[in-house]
Amino acid sequence: MFEIIIYLLLIIGVFFNLLGSLGLLRFPDVYTRLHAGTKCTTFGSIFLIGSVILLGLKDWYLGSTNGSILAIHAIVALVAILLTNPTGAHAIARAAHKSGVMPINAQVDHLKEDTGGSKKTTEIKKKEAR
Repeated sequence: MFEIIIYLLLIIGVFFNLLGSLGLLRFPDVYTRLHAGTKCTTFGSIFLIGSVILLGLKDWYLGSTNGSILAIHAIVALVAILLTNPTGAHAIARAAHKSGVMPINAQVDHLKEDTGGSKKTTEIKKKEAR
């Protein structure tokens, strides 16, 4: 029964990682590719590492000290992935936006900085927009 849970976690993890790979190939711009590359692979990695943790805990329960080391290393790797994937994606998206890469279907850019004119011309532009 325990092996079935491990195999199920492995299958789910591989499925989400394959979806993320497919999204990287099929999506049109950097922002949607980042979404596929980080959301799907992070979720898939959670399941894959979860199966490794369960396998390590099973080995530890059966008397092997290597199982506890495997589980601890997997937990550390999971924490690292959960911290670095969103941070890296945010940094890449911010760099792409600052370099002028626009999403394909963007209609309004709320993050665009007002670089021209003084404070007075900015207020006039805001009033004209209303």
